[in-house]
Amino acid sequence: MLEKLFHLKENGTNVQTELIAGLTTFVTMVYILALNPSILCAAPGLENAGGSVLFATAVSSAIACFCMAAFSNKPFALSAGLGLNAYFAYTVCGAMGYSWKVALTAVFAEGVIFIIMSLTNVREAIFNAIPKSLKTAVSVGIGFFITFIGLQNAHVIVDGSTLVSLYSIKGALANGTFFTEGITVVLALIGTLIMAFMLIKGVKGYMLFGILITWVLGIICQLCGLYVPNPEMGFYSLIPTSFFAMPDLSVNMIGQFDFSFITTHTLDFIVILFAFLFVDVFDTLGTVIGCAAKADMLDEEGKLPGIKGVLLADAVGTTVGAFLGTSTITTFVESSSGITEGGRTGLTAVVTGFLFLVSLILAPLFLTIPSFATAPALIVVGFLMMQQVANINWNDMTEAIPCFLAITMMGFAYSISDGIAFGIISYVLLGLATGKTEKLSPLMYVLAVLFVLKYILI
Repeated sequence: MLEKLFHLKENGTNVQTELIAGLTTFVTMVYILALNPSILCAAPGLENAGGSVLFATAVSSAIACFCMAAFSNKPFALSAGLGLNAYFAYTVCGAMGYSWKVALTAVFAEGVIFIIMSLTNVREAIFNAIPKSLKTAVSVGIGFFITFIGLQNAHVIVDGSTLVSLYSIKGALANGTFFTEGITVVLALIGTLIMAFMLIKGVKGYMLFGILITWVLGIICQLCGLYVPNPEMGFYSLIPTSFFAMPDLSVNMIGQFDFSFITTHTLDFIVILFAFLFVDVFDTLGTVIGCAAKADMLDEEGKLPGIKGVLLADAVGTTVGAFLGTSTITTFVESSSGITEGGRTGLTAVVTGFLFLVSLILAPLFLTIPSFATAPALIVVGFLMMQQVANINWNDMTEAIPCFLAITMMGFAYSISDGIAFGIISYVLLGLATGKTEKLSPLMYVLAVLFVLKYILI
């Protein structure tokens, strides 16, 4: 039955591989169940809505993953997008002062527009308009970006006088924080080496095993007193105190829209909506490009067969998520961890979605998995995605420079969409300046202008 549904043999995979891939993807992105409620609950009126946001996040993520499998049979997983949830809570509801219902209305409208754009091939046309070299650069840039995230999650890289700095073990020993924070840095580095060793040896499921081994090492350190939980610093017990708990749904967020705002504050609503639309379009496209390239799913022209279903799943997820009470649902870059484990079909997405549903009653267990245990997976995935840098033609400067800008800006600006923006703008400008306009499609000009306007107006 599974063979008929997902065409496993045709895609060079099997049930066991897909199950491990789905579990790996879920474990590397389960943090969103804790992080999304903490961010959205910063919005006025949602202070006590953590359980409702967790419910909305888990259910909408599951539905979006199931849609991904049904519409495209691709191994991409989806959940509430980081950055967009911060814009929801801190900008729309915070700085702008609008209610969370207005923000949900904008997200719902974004989802509906995305459904229309996906069905009419607009988003697919944007994907196909990006040159193959830039698509390779996006994949490499995401590798850089996801490695940076992993190093930050592990506290190997921290804030410092030079904006970012290497964690100081000497300083931690001096100020007495080594056995709270420092030991997690050491464990993350050990976990990375363990995972790298298993990768070299060709161990099947090495990424999942690496996460679990690192977590177990952390538990041993806690039992020995080498790791001392400190909730004030964000370091919690690594030992689950309970396994079952249902989220508190006392705050109703289902279908809580404010459509009257559209007619009374039309211009303000358009500005809010445009920001959600713009960032999500290119974050999603960038992630899909990177993950598809990693899975060798792009054809010779750099196109992804069946991309319409991928984008439609993303759009439906956003619409359902807004109805349930969460910010924009988008394709997660952590999908690449499952792809690295061999996930090639929608069965990977189904497994991830199923685990999101299971997490509603097993949230205490899943949320106990520490970020220092999943960080090695992100670092190793980053390494694997960076390998595609060899496929960029570095001898053609009009191709190489935009690729370089896309790669570096993705990490340094901490944004997939900004990396794509710098790549496209520079690609068009250099093409015009050198007279190589034959490689510029009309849509590339449009995208370059839109990106420039975005930086001027938003």
